[in-house]
Amino acid sequence: MSGFSRADTSLLGKWWWTVDRLTLIGVAVLIGTGYVMMLAASPAVAERIHVSRDMFIFKQVVFLLLAAVVVVGVSLLTPRGVRMLALAGCTVAVGLTLMTLVSGVEIKGARRWVSLPGLSLQPSEFLKPCFAVVAAWLLSEGKRETARLRRMAWLGVACGIMLVIALLLKAQPDMGMMAVLLGVFLVQLFVNGLNVVVVGGLFGMMVAGGFAAYTFVGHFHERVERFLHPKGAGDTYQIDHALQAFGSGGLLGRGAGEGRVKDMIPDAHADFVYAVAGEEYGLLICLFILAVFGFIVLRALLKQLQERELFVVLAVTGLAAGFGLQAFVNMASTLGLIPTKGMTLPFISYGGSSALAVALGIGMLLALTRRRTVGEMG
Repeated sequence: MSGFSRADTSLLGKWWWTVDRLTLIGVAVLIGTGYVMMLAASPAVAERIHVSRDMFIFKQVVFLLLAAVVVVGVSLLTPRGVRMLALAGCTVAVGLTLMTLVSGVEIKGARRWVSLPGLSLQPSEFLKPCFAVVAAWLLSEGKRETARLRRMAWLGVACGIMLVIALLLKAQPDMGMMAVLLGVFLVQLFVNGLNVVVVGGLFGMMVAGGFAAYTFVGHFHERVERFLHPKGAGDTYQIDHALQAFGSGGLLGRGAGEGRVKDMIPDAHADFVYAVAGEEYGLLICLFILAVFGFIVLRALLKQLQERELFVVLAVTGLAAGFGLQAFVNMASTLGLIPTKGMTLPFISYGGSSALAVALGIGMLLALTRRRTVGEMG
């Protein structure tokens, strides 16, 4: 890429000089970290389930290579192209999420996956970036209307789609994904100018929904109880060993390959990969990973301060919020700061659906934050 000159008018040449290269570097750092963590965490997991030591590594290399291609490919799109892709993606993801309730693969008591050759796809992962863009389009179109009734109609469509998605996720069940999507939507509503009192009321309804889930949804109740009463609420095996791993790693870590938590936790290569990083590479690496996530989110939000197109502002806000919330949920649950939730650490945890869905969101974000000339909105 460094060979491109500013006079290069090819598609990739123009892309290189208009894309946010600092965000691109941040994403490359996370993908590189993902490779390193798979080398550290996955062989022990593979041995424990009696498969080839290199199986998870090989599959994740393929996933991350595809993710890198998706990031670059999607970031070439115009804002109109991003909008059309999101509309198609949201439609397909909703349909596949509905399919999981009928013929989905059940894992750990939840039907969230559709079985494909060589891959179990989790369609709800793709709802995060696609719905964020679709909601941004609906809200921005409503803002253009002068008639109050028409503005409310656009808002009603956005809320209706969110309700349908929430009901599907509740049926799977996937309360964590539902909370992230609702959180992103509330942020977009606030940025769109919805009265803070109304947003507060909606947040209150979200809290009430969480309390209802705690009361009536068995596995959600158990996770919250384990968080609130870790000594008397049953199995806290994984979180206990994760916290011990952070303590064992200290400031600089035990050294590459010297960690023990990957031999004890079933999900060390996926939901608890942050604990492996803490044990083998120490607090400094964990803070560095946190800083990279924070940089990508803040960079995206700050670039919107000069943006005049409301659709772009709302879409980038939603995409950045979703990316940041997913990282926060994974790291916070690994550290025991919130109840455990099976949500991956973007680009670092093992998982094909997650890697491709996050890549789709980052590609959209890069496409929307590229420097544009007049008429490029599409």
